[in-house]
Amino acid sequence: MASPVSDLREWIALLEREGELVRIGAEVDPDLEITEIVDRVVKAGGPALLFESVKGSRLPLLINQFGTEKRMCLAFGVEQLDGVERDRAERFVDLDALDVADRLPGALERLVEPATLGDPMRPLIWVSKSMEKLAAALTEMGHPISADTVRKELVKLGFSRMSNRKADEGSKHPDRNAQFEHINAKVIAAQAKQQPVISVDTKKKELIGNFKNGGTDYCPKGNPRRVNVHDFEDKTLGKVVPYGVYDVTANAGFVSVGITSDTAEFAVQSIRCWLERMGRQRYPNARDLTITADCGGSNGARVRLWKIELQKLADETRLAIHVCHYPPGTSKWNKIEHRLFCHITQNWRGRPLTDRLAVVELIGATTTKTGLKVESALDTRSYQKGIKVSKAEMKCLDITGDQFHPEWNYTIRPRAVANRSG
Repeated sequence: MASPVSDLREWIALLEREGELVRIGAEVDPDLEITEIVDRVVKAGGPALLFESVKGSRLPLLINQFGTEKRMCLAFGVEQLDGVERDRAERFVDLDALDVADRLPGALERLVEPATLGDPMRPLIWVSKSMEKLAAALTEMGHPISADTVRKELVKLGFSRMSNRKADEGSKHPDRNAQFEHINAKVIAAQAKQQPVISVDTKKKELIGNFKNGGTDYCPKGNPRRVNVHDFEDKTLGKVVPYGVYDVTANAGFVSVGITSDTAEFAVQSIRCWLERMGRQRYPNARDLTITADCGGSNGARVRLWKIELQKLADETRLAIHVCHYPPGTSKWNKIEHRLFCHITQNWRGRPLTDRLAVVELIGATTTKTGLKVESALDTRSYQKGIKVSKAEMKCLDITGDQFHPEWNYTIRPRAVANRSG
């Protein structure tokens, strides 16, 4: 005969119909009262007890459900216990556990699924997704469970704790990939002619002083370097602005450490310094200079002063300057980011940048197994912000846009002396 019940609710209803269950609605103490009541009832061969109000818990408690032969027979749907299969008995004894186990994964998944994150109408929001709080929420939903079991169940469901991953770049320009291919073709062509190709960008501003710097470094055990609690700028020491120039072909970099503002004038001056200190020596017969840069910042595609200063550089050096900008939102594709800046950050990890000289020395000491060499210099000039460039000045430029996205790709050629603006 098949078992007459399929879950715990049906079992309780069956016991109640057969007069084998007593409900206790009054609040009882689990330590002082329940144990005493159950002891007396079990010894007397009494009914199953359903405590509906247990002090300190929102869950009811069913006790003594299989305390007599009659209730065991009811459980198996037989008149006598003789001949009941062992596996059938084990399945029924574990009926309540199976019922919870079947429903637990779904309940747990609902608590941690992405749709519930931050939703105030859900029982658990993202800020309290610890194992203990998940266990408490599940217990309130009728699934008594420990924090350790929650952890195991999450693993079974394919969940793990992970930090945020920067992957979404926002909206993508339809010609993004085509621009990448255009830049690559320009770079390869310049390298084939043995002409310099540089990648430029500004590294983030750095506070000067005894401030915490990200990362760790070896120190005597139990004696970490003490730094300022607050990262408030020191008005005397201020900040520095590292502007980098990376020679793609030579795997060499130059970083100009400015002390005022990140402007287009400072950016081009940094390129000028690279040419004087490194570029001319490596490329004595250079006729062209190819620059890859972001679409924004001091060297942005729409910055007029950037083009004015590049024109001055072209006039001085007699180099034709070819500029290719990466599409908006793709600054991390610029080679200087992962060929130079990341190694500088790694080199000064865990070290406070106590003065400007320390910044220059740490940058200059940056090397890699692939042979990266870096030079650095302090630029003490003062660069003015907010310089306006008129349309008349722009008309004086010898600038030619490429057929493909001329706003991103253009060439600035040196002008004859008579055509230069004052």
